[in-house]
Amino acid sequence: MARKPQIILSSLDVDRIEALLAAIPASVFPGKADLQAEIDRADVVTPEDIPPHVVTMNSTVQFAIEETGKEFCLTLVYPRDMDGSADRLSIFAPVGSALLGLAVGDALVWPGPGGKPMTVRVKAILYQPEAAGELHR
Repeated sequence: MARKPQIILSSLDVDRIEALLAAIPASVFPGKADLQAEIDRADVVTPEDIPPHVVTMNSTVQFAIEETGKEFCLTLVYPRDMDGSADRLSIFAPVGSALLGLAVGDALVWPGPGGKPMTVRVKAILYQPEAAGELHR
């Protein structure tokens, strides 16, 4: 098992995600414990201190699932911002939980849909709110 890459999270994202996690039962969100464990092991910094190559909430990320070779370009959003458009990915989706806090070039093995492990690799960040100066969106 590969060592997990270190992840960096914005304190604002952590506050919002933990509020959502507190309100949702594990029966509704099977990945709840995994996502909480990722938050617990993360380096949490202020939004101003987030490096520009790290995936944050509302970042647009180009990533690959190594097992399938498929590449995607999606924006990581909170569940309330899932509007049915194909270019959005919920933080509560397995891939969304895996991407949060990873840096470009990082890969993370994560329980995929149905619990089968998948390896998510970040290829590029096309947009990151913090880098764009939107620190309190």
